[in-house]
Amino acid sequence: MANDHRGLYLEEFTVGRLLLGPSRTVAEADIMAFAEVSGDYNALHTDEEFAKSTVFGQRIAHGLLGLSIGTGLACEAGFIDGTTLAFTGLTWKFKAPVFIGDSITFRATVSKNRVMRGIGGGMVVLDVDIVNQDEKVVQTGQWSLLIKGRPADA
Repeated sequence: MANDHRGLYLEEFTVGRLLLGPSRTVAEADIMAFAEVSGDYNALHTDEEFAKSTVFGQRIAHGLLGLSIGTGLACEAGFIDGTTLAFTGLTWKFKAPVFIGDSITFRATVSKNRVMRGIGGGMVVLDVDIVNQDEKVVQTGQWSLLIKGRPADA
Protein backbone atom coordinates (compact mmCIF):
# COMPACT_ATOMS: atom_id res chain seq x y z
CA MET A 1 0.00 0.00 0.00
CA ALA A 2 1.32 3.44 -0.90
CA ASN A 3 2.14 6.01 1.77
CA ASP A 4 -0.16 8.72 0.43
CA HIS A 5 0.20 11.77 2.63
CA ARG A 6 1.15 15.40 2.57
CA GLY A 7 1.58 15.63 6.32
CA LEU A 8 4.71 15.83 8.36
CA TYR A 9 5.93 12.83 10.29
CA LEU A 10 6.67 13.04 14.01
CA GLU A 11 10.38 13.52 13.34
CA GLU A 12 9.63 16.62 11.25
CA PHE A 13 7.70 18.37 14.04
CA THR A 14 10.82 19.83 15.62
CA VAL A 15 10.35 22.02 18.67
CA GLY A 16 10.27 25.66 17.61
CA ARG A 17 9.19 24.94 14.04
CA LEU A 18 6.70 27.51 12.70
CA LEU A 19 3.71 26.18 10.76
CA LEU A 20 1.65 28.58 8.68
CA GLY A 21 -1.71 27.95 7.12
CA PRO A 22 -3.72 29.77 4.49
CA SER A 23 -6.38 32.40 5.15
CA ARG A 24 -10.13 32.20 4.84
CA THR A 25 -12.72 34.95 4.87
CA VAL A 26 -15.66 34.30 7.18
CA ALA A 27 -18.96 34.82 5.38
CA GLU A 28 -22.49 35.27 6.67
CA ALA A 29 -23.32 31.93 5.05
CA ASP A 30 -20.63 30.25 7.21
CA ILE A 31 -22.26 31.60 10.37
CA MET A 32 -25.75 30.53 9.32
CA ALA A 33 -24.54 27.06 8.27
CA PHE A 34 -22.75 26.64 11.62
CA ALA A 35 -25.91 27.72 13.46
CA GLU A 36 -27.83 25.07 11.53
CA VAL A 37 -25.30 22.30 12.19
CA SER A 38 -24.73 23.17 15.86
CA GLY A 39 -28.24 24.28 16.76
CA ASP A 40 -26.76 27.50 18.22
CA TYR A 41 -29.00 30.26 16.90
CA ASN A 42 -27.92 32.82 19.51
CA ALA A 43 -29.06 36.25 18.31
CA LEU A 44 -25.51 37.57 18.70
CA HIS A 45 -24.64 35.44 15.66
CA THR A 46 -27.88 35.37 13.68
CA ASP A 47 -29.86 38.57 14.30
CA GLU A 48 -28.37 41.70 12.76
CA GLU A 49 -30.71 44.11 14.62
CA PHE A 50 -30.05 42.50 18.00
CA ALA A 51 -26.29 42.40 17.40
CA LYS A 52 -26.23 46.17 16.73
CA SER A 53 -27.22 46.68 20.39
CA THR A 54 -24.33 44.61 21.76
CA VAL A 55 -20.83 45.66 22.74
CA PHE A 56 -19.66 44.38 19.32
CA GLY A 57 -22.12 46.52 17.33
CA GLN A 58 -22.59 43.79 14.77
CA ARG A 59 -22.96 40.02 14.42
CA ILE A 60 -19.96 37.90 15.30
CA ALA A 61 -19.01 34.39 14.30
CA HIS A 62 -19.51 31.61 16.83
CA GLY A 63 -16.25 31.08 18.73
CA LEU A 64 -16.34 27.40 17.87
CA LEU A 65 -16.79 28.29 14.20
CA GLY A 66 -13.47 30.16 14.35
CA LEU A 67 -11.84 27.12 15.96
CA SER A 68 -13.40 24.82 13.36
CA ILE A 69 -12.20 26.99 10.50
CA GLY A 70 -8.75 26.99 12.14
CA THR A 71 -8.63 23.19 12.11
CA GLY A 72 -9.71 23.25 8.47
CA LEU A 73 -6.93 25.70 7.62
CA ALA A 74 -4.42 23.41 9.35
CA CYS A 75 -5.67 20.51 7.24
CA GLU A 76 -5.62 22.62 4.09
CA ALA A 77 -2.00 23.59 4.79
CA GLY A 78 -1.21 19.89 4.61
CA PHE A 79 1.18 19.37 7.51
CA ILE A 80 -1.29 17.14 9.41
CA ASP A 81 -2.87 15.52 6.36
CA GLY A 82 -2.44 11.75 6.35
CA THR A 83 -0.05 11.56 9.31
CA THR A 84 -2.37 12.50 12.17
CA LEU A 85 -3.53 9.50 14.18
CA ALA A 86 -5.75 11.48 16.56
CA PHE A 87 -6.51 14.95 17.84
CA THR A 88 -6.32 14.23 21.58
CA GLY A 89 -7.05 17.55 23.25
CA LEU A 90 -6.83 21.28 23.37
CA THR A 91 -6.83 24.29 25.64
CA TRP A 92 -8.39 27.34 24.03
CA LYS A 93 -9.09 31.01 24.60
CA PHE A 94 -11.32 33.33 22.62
CA LYS A 95 -9.48 36.66 22.66
CA ALA A 96 -11.42 38.85 20.22
CA PRO A 97 -14.48 38.55 17.99
CA VAL A 98 -14.43 37.32 14.43
CA PHE A 99 -16.72 39.45 12.28
CA ILE A 100 -18.39 38.73 8.96
CA GLY A 101 -15.80 39.60 6.32
CA ASP A 102 -12.77 38.98 8.54
CA SER A 103 -10.01 36.87 6.99
CA ILE A 104 -8.50 34.51 9.52
CA THR A 105 -5.20 32.63 9.31
CA PHE A 106 -3.75 29.63 11.15
CA ARG A 107 -0.31 29.99 12.76
CA ALA A 108 1.36 27.45 15.07
CA THR A 109 4.68 26.69 16.71
CA VAL A 110 5.68 23.17 17.77
CA SER A 111 6.17 23.30 21.54
CA LYS A 112 6.54 19.58 22.38
CA ASN A 113 7.40 16.38 20.58
CA ARG A 114 7.45 13.06 22.46
CA VAL A 115 8.10 9.66 20.90
CA MET A 116 5.59 6.92 21.79
CA ARG A 117 6.98 3.77 20.21
CA GLY A 118 3.87 1.71 21.03
CA ILE A 119 1.77 3.71 18.58
CA GLY A 120 4.39 4.03 15.86
CA GLY A 121 4.72 7.75 16.35
CA GLY A 122 4.21 10.16 19.20
CA MET A 123 2.61 13.20 20.73
CA VAL A 124 3.01 16.67 19.25
CA VAL A 125 1.82 19.81 21.03
CA LEU A 126 1.26 22.93 18.96
CA ASP A 127 0.94 26.48 20.28
CA VAL A 128 -1.76 27.77 17.95
CA ASP A 129 -2.95 31.28 17.09
CA ILE A 130 -5.82 32.22 14.82
CA VAL A 131 -5.13 35.74 13.59
CA ASN A 132 -7.26 38.16 11.60
CA GLN A 133 -6.34 40.33 8.65
CA ASP A 134 -4.92 42.95 11.04
CA GLU A 135 -2.57 40.36 12.60
CA LYS A 136 -4.63 40.48 15.80
CA VAL A 137 -4.81 37.17 17.65
CA VAL A 138 -8.51 36.34 17.90
CA GLN A 139 -8.12 32.81 19.32
CA THR A 140 -5.18 31.02 20.90
CA GLY A 141 -4.28 27.82 22.67
CA GLN A 142 -2.60 24.45 22.45
CA TRP A 143 -3.52 21.43 20.37
CA SER A 144 -2.30 17.92 21.22
CA LEU A 145 -2.02 15.45 18.35
CA LEU A 146 -0.85 11.88 17.91
CA ILE A 147 1.32 11.82 14.79
CA LYS A 148 2.73 8.89 12.80
CA GLY A 149 6.46 8.30 12.89
CA ARG A 150 8.41 8.07 9.65
CA PRO A 151 8.13 4.57 8.15
CA ALA A 152 11.36 2.63 7.81
CA ASP A 153 11.00 2.67 4.01
CA ALA A 154 10.45 6.45 3.75
